[in-house]
Amino acid sequence: MAASKPVEPQSAAGLPRWQLALLVGTPIVLGVGAVYLWNRNRSKKDRKGKGNGERKTPEGSASPVQGQDGEARANRELENMTPLDRAQGAKNKGNKYFKAGKYDLAIHCYTEAISLCPTEQKTDLSTFYQNRAAAYEQQMKWTEVVQDCCQAVEMNPRYVKALFRRAKALERLDNKKECLEDVTAVCILESFQNQQSMLLADKVLKSLGKEKAKDKYKNREPLMPSPQFIKSYFSSFTDDIISQPLQKGEKKDEDKDKEGEAAEVTASSGYLKAKQYMEEENYDKIISECTKEIDSAGRYTTEALILRATFYLLIGNANAAQPDLDRVINTQDANVKLRANALIKRGSMYMQQQQPMLSTQDFNMAAEIDSHNADVYHHRGQLKILLDQVEEAVGDFDECILLRPDSALAQAQKCFALYRQQYTGNNPYQMQTAMDCFEDVIRRFPKCAEGYALYAQALTDQQQFGKADEMYDKCIELEPDNATTYVHKGLLQLQWKQDVDLGLELISKAIEIDNKCDFAYETMGTIEVQRGNLDKAIDMFNKAINLAKSEMEMAHLYSLCDAAYAQTEVARKYGLKPPTL
Repeated sequence: MAASKPVEPQSAAGLPRWQLALLVGTPIVLGVGAVYLWNRNRSKKDRKGKGNGERKTPEGSASPVQGQDGEARANRELENMTPLDRAQGAKNKGNKYFKAGKYDLAIHCYTEAISLCPTEQKTDLSTFYQNRAAAYEQQMKWTEVVQDCCQAVEMNPRYVKALFRRAKALERLDNKKECLEDVTAVCILESFQNQQSMLLADKVLKSLGKEKAKDKYKNREPLMPSPQFIKSYFSSFTDDIISQPLQKGEKKDEDKDKEGEAAEVTASSGYLKAKQYMEEENYDKIISECTKEIDSAGRYTTEALILRATFYLLIGNANAAQPDLDRVINTQDANVKLRANALIKRGSMYMQQQQPMLSTQDFNMAAEIDSHNADVYHHRGQLKILLDQVEEAVGDFDECILLRPDSALAQAQKCFALYRQQYTGNNPYQMQTAMDCFEDVIRRFPKCAEGYALYAQALTDQQQFGKADEMYDKCIELEPDNATTYVHKGLLQLQWKQDVDLGLELISKAIEIDNKCDFAYETMGTIEVQRGNLDKAIDMFNKAINLAKSEMEMAHLYSLCDAAYAQTEVARKYGLKPPTL
């Protein structure tokens, strides 16, 4: 499906990069880069246990309610108590008031406990400060909460309750950076078992990522993807007029220069020049030539609008692409295939922006105006997979195949949709039928890398690692310059053989092939986090950030980077590190 972060139709996963997390068989290492997802399944099992408990109450037992005689007797006993005993008594009295909702009185008692407690009794003092912070929390006095928790943590650096309470208060004070550091420490101390701290970590990471991406993305320099990426993107369209080679009559006979390269097109049409540049893989000049065609209201204005919009999407500038797509869609007398193509690309852009209703509307409109356009059904089928409407996805792929029986891409995508459908149904017989479908596709379309790639995903999910590895080798044989295949093969080595060195070697090869492969940098960063090489991980994530093709993707990458940076700070402050590979 075309998108503002365009699809990689021939990639190792066979789906756009932003769909990879939905693939049933995607090999991952303790979750895609987020240390906070480590051991999540175990934490879900403990939701009803202590791992999901609220940290609202102060520590220590509350004093029993006493009558006047009891209070007099207690006062006499106080005279014979040590300072620490008297401090504990004040704390217990504070706990009684806390549980009764009398927070001012509770704070008074905790303050008394702090003043009475000997300074060398750091563990007890830290408890008194943490309890007073709990009372301040009930009054929403966030600054005071932070101050008291700081005192508690200074005396007891691994005090989970104080760290988590301070994290929540820092979030309220909009200090997300320090909040993330505290909640990271809590997650590590609790072995990622408490859902509350996990959820707060996810929330803060997403918020930080969005904030940073919003500022960075609008000021970023446009970056053209690699030629392999661009060619893969266009190969997912069969009814796309603008991606077809120049037709006879559209270009003049070409002279050859001394190097044997095609001479620059001399025709007056900016669009025809742009098409020539496409054939030469001189992609940086396409937008400017399309602009000339549009500004001069030339013969190919509509085609130029779509081609310019497409390259705006490729460089991650959806804001510039949408007006061009809107204009084509609203031109009623335009070629119907051009309008349908614009709808596909705008619908994919909407899905990338997490607007599924608008996306669905555009795909449905494309099907209405050009019901015999195979591209509509192929890309809508991928949308349906994203929306977990797998049965409808199979129907769309069937329609595409009916219109284009030789479409190997659609055949492979249909196999994947069938596999998803049978996997969720947990029917072994039907599962085997889906796997047989993959075998049929690679037999009938032996040169379709897509079939091998998706089959490898399914085989990995079924833990048939050896055969999955063979499928990735076939992908590399067919498309040796496809960097994403090397990344997936590298991940397979980690899952299959726990061979970190070989996995990183393959991912490094991907970067060597395509130094603009953000997926490779992100994956390498993820692995380095799990290895404990946080500085290297941060460097990899920053490289991926600079290559991000959408604000949403950039926000995700910032979240990964911030998670790694928070771990470096926690390690420095508290000597805490999560488990490593």
